[in-house]
Amino acid sequence: MSDDDMENGGDEGSEMEAPAAAAGSGDPLDDYFGITKAGSTVETEIRAGLTTFLTMAYILFVNPSMLSLTGIPFEDALFATAVAAFVGCVVMGLWANLPFALAPGMGLNAYFTFTVVLYGFGVSWQIALAAVFVEGVLFMILSLPQVGARSAMINAIPKDLKIATMAGIGMFLAIIGFRESGWIQDDGATLVNLSATESWTHLEGGLWALIGLIMITVLMARKVKGAIVISIIVVSVAGWGLGVHDTYSDFYDDGGPWDDTVTADVDDDGNPTGNYTIDYNITDIRATAEPPTEYFGMPELPKETLFAAIEALGDIGGDGEGAVGWGTFMMIMIAFFFVDIFDTAGTLYGVGKMAGKIDENDQIENSDEAFMSDAAGTIVGSLTGTSTVTSYIESAAGVEEGGRTGLTAVVCGVLFLMGLFFAGFFKAIPVFAVAPALIIVGAMMMRGVVEIDWKDIEIALPAFVTIVLMPFTYSIADGIAWGLITYVFIKACVGKHEELIENKVLSIIALLMAMFYPGPGDQ
Repeated sequence: MSDDDMENGGDEGSEMEAPAAAAGSGDPLDDYFGITKAGSTVETEIRAGLTTFLTMAYILFVNPSMLSLTGIPFEDALFATAVAAFVGCVVMGLWANLPFALAPGMGLNAYFTFTVVLYGFGVSWQIALAAVFVEGVLFMILSLPQVGARSAMINAIPKDLKIATMAGIGMFLAIIGFRESGWIQDDGATLVNLSATESWTHLEGGLWALIGLIMITVLMARKVKGAIVISIIVVSVAGWGLGVHDTYSDFYDDGGPWDDTVTADVDDDGNPTGNYTIDYNITDIRATAEPPTEYFGMPELPKETLFAAIEALGDIGGDGEGAVGWGTFMMIMIAFFFVDIFDTAGTLYGVGKMAGKIDENDQIENSDEAFMSDAAGTIVGSLTGTSTVTSYIESAAGVEEGGRTGLTAVVCGVLFLMGLFFAGFFKAIPVFAVAPALIIVGAMMMRGVVEIDWKDIEIALPAFVTIVLMPFTYSIADGIAWGLITYVFIKACVGKHEELIENKVLSIIALLMAMFYPGPGDQ
């Protein structure tokens, strides 16, 4: 990139122009994305895009499975997931020229499903999609280079907390990988515990995940290119051939929608308590790795969700069936807004640090364009039938594989679109084959933790809170928010008010987060 383009978010009126390769390579891809200048090759970028996609392919069936609980047809959600990911990745690659992939966020789809539609707010999925649509439009406006509000918010965060964010994301990736490998399990007494590893046989996915993890590490140590992809392919083929137990997929009945029963809890007088009991009916389900049964299929346009968000806008403030008040709608939209801001910001900084995309001012290169990418994906996703789109921490797998330019993101986006045609094949990749990639990338993301000033307790505690809360709460946004809250409160209590006055943006963000998290509550 040119020096001007490396400024945060680009200059006002910046155009979609990628840097030219050093001395002109004669290769259109190299010339457009500046691959040689970034120290990469076209082959490496394509391999990195494939790696990122393989670590994210699960979203093609997990997201529709979750959203189908709300009443959204599985096929509609699958179409929306693939198209939204394609749009987000392509915009990220072609405009921001960054190797980061996007798709509907897992934490955000859980909020959409369980808090907004099924339990807390209890609105229809159409209204929920309308809230996502409005949030996406608002994101688009705030991300414009002429506005730059989202970049200002991210750049206000102290450097040590940004580094802590990267490390926290690494731990978050690791706990996801451990869970998907079948190495850990929930425990009523200790929260989390080691699974029954002593009973593993050659038919247990946990053992094959261990083999995959060691394989990646050895190949990386020997400087073998494509280590992560090689491991995923080898472990997948072995799993298919042996019919290995895929522990994580025990939560799904043959990969279809979850079969659950939601029951409202009541007190002794029969009054609703506001809590719910969920029976997932999975006691007898044992998933095994099965080879693909079909390799190609023609996708269809969504039957119910296409433009349903636009139609639902007319139900806001009305009194008919499915209508919702403006106050409730704004609460839903704002919650989506804040969670997505910090999810995306944390991911972009953490993965950007690995990719060398953080400039000398500790700012994300082309951040405005990057934020515009998730806004574009979110708008398209809401119009077709899925929840908020965000940058994915799995992008770190492609970066570790050598991805340094937007071509990595474009390749990943094209593969997502192809996933509509080859959903059967991608769906057959066992979860335990992909999980080791998350663990190894999580380890790589811990590198920067030594740069935190651990001797300064005023920053050490907020940094520590940021790191540990991400895996413990299963949320990047929660870790960042509580890190900021503790940082500002500590500075205020030790009397360093001038620092808070100088960084007004950070102080305002922390105040808003304090209202959202520790109080004032629902009363």
